[in-house]
Amino acid sequence: MLPMVTPTSEKTQSQRNSKDSLTNFPDQYGHFGEYGGRFVPETLMSALLELEHEYEAARKDPSFRNELASLLQEFAGRPTPLYFAERLTKELGGAKIYLKREDLLHTGAHKINNALGQILLARRMGKTRIIAETGAGQHGVATATAAARFGFQCRIYMGAVDMERQSLNVARMRFLGAEVVGVTAGQATLKEAINEAMRDWVTNVRDTHYILGSALGAHPYPMIVRDFHRIIGDETRRQILQKEERLPDLLVACVGGGSNAIGLFYAFLNDERVRMTGVEAGGDGIIRGRHAARFQGGRLGVLQGTKTWLLSDEDGQIELTHSVSAGLDYAAVGPEHSFLREIGRVDYSYATDVEALAAFHKLSSLEGIIPALETAHAIAEVIKVAPTMTREQLIVVNLSGRGDKDVQQVAELESGKE
Repeated sequence: MLPMVTPTSEKTQSQRNSKDSLTNFPDQYGHFGEYGGRFVPETLMSALLELEHEYEAARKDPSFRNELASLLQEFAGRPTPLYFAERLTKELGGAKIYLKREDLLHTGAHKINNALGQILLARRMGKTRIIAETGAGQHGVATATAAARFGFQCRIYMGAVDMERQSLNVARMRFLGAEVVGVTAGQATLKEAINEAMRDWVTNVRDTHYILGSALGAHPYPMIVRDFHRIIGDETRRQILQKEERLPDLLVACVGGGSNAIGLFYAFLNDERVRMTGVEAGGDGIIRGRHAARFQGGRLGVLQGTKTWLLSDEDGQIELTHSVSAGLDYAAVGPEHSFLREIGRVDYSYATDVEALAAFHKLSSLEGIIPALETAHAIAEVIKVAPTMTREQLIVVNLSGRGDKDVQQVAELESGKE
């Protein structure tokens, strides 16, 4: 794709040096430090500029904010609870663990926050058709749900491999009236689904809005997706202060593109005493082509509209990825996460498939909550770190989605069918 080169502004440099300005990003060009920006064909520039203009107007419009707030409460089910995981806390013997229950939202994951916000933007822009990509299927289900609610034509692109391992969500999307298009090119997972969605958008840009599902892509998408998900952290902040009368010591969330993580982290970025850890997919271990942990052996590059940290070889070719979780199996990470890692504000670790599956079982059996395999990566990190902390310390982990969609896959993995 043709790059649009935009300078790093002096404002960005001064922001980086200010300890209380981390919520001021991105700059006017869509940069988080040196990350982000717009790297797209000229045919998409007008659509991105239109989206940016409409979003800036909408966020200042009380009628837009009120309608979205009403939908989030009455249709999606916000606010979600902050739940004390008593038995998991006792089992691990360290810090007190709270779960932010995004799995209780309508459609089963945090993705509905962004889908509802963007469908309202599409209506404001006079679009009549919605497209989206999906990996684990949760964003596809959320988009199909929002499209059905507002009467939009909807097409979802999904890798053929992901369609097979997430067949339940494929059926849900179709019941909701969406056309689900399987993508067989390349690795037939999320990266290829995004490629096909972008090709569709280029062709049909006049009447179509692309509801991108994570804090990725060209500006203004990383900003828009983060802002629609920041409600996760805003609620968490109020709830933990009510329950414990202080802020948590550690926040933990899984990171694929990074939408659920930045949604939780954003409200706490300027609280220096609150540590944060994003957990990537370690797959079979940090072996080339067998993981999706971009900060473990990755490099700076451009993929699908944004400059960020990604997995590529010495020639810039995107490497194969692997994860037991379809939602984390992506070669790049959101640009704001790259920036937060660079400045040392957020730590990033990884969990392997084996660790995630063990965490899936532990949370299910101890708390009666079956997590999505994506979320299980965050639980795996908590299992590692909670015992090293004191009983007076607090952890909040974002339970980004429920595991109904993964039950069949886990059963087949453990019966030796895969």
